[in-house]
Amino acid sequence: MNKDIRAYNAAQSAVDKRICDALAKSIDGFFADQPGAESKIWHRHPVWFLDGNPIVGYSKLKDCVRLLFWSGQSFDEPGLEPEGSFKAAEARFTSHEQIDAKTLERWLGKSAAIQWDYKNIVKRKGTLERLK
Repeated sequence: MNKDIRAYNAAQSAVDKRICDALAKSIDGFFADQPGAESKIWHRHPVWFLDGNPIVGYSKLKDCVRLLFWSGQSFDEPGLEPEGSFKAAEARFTSHEQIDAKTLERWLGKSAAIQWDYKNIVKRKGTLERLK
């Protein structure tokens, strides 16, 4: 696990740390063999990228940990709720026991296969284009 992400997780409460550690372990495991995959703290939160395009990340909110998929609205998956005015979707967790490993793996698979080009959104003046 990326040392900065490990530090982010360690700074959370015990309950939230368990959620963050479970998410990071699953996400890291899924993207370990993906060419062009990297993880880092981006805008103060753990985020995973493929070829520089943000794919998935999580953040501590006041009452939960939010898992965010930048292209998640295109996954057509139950359990993901639209977030923001672009294509992002989220799931929120208050306990690590709420994380279903098979569901998360399916979402991660879709996150690699279904991508909108957030890397170039500023260059395209707020217009998203579908990748792949």
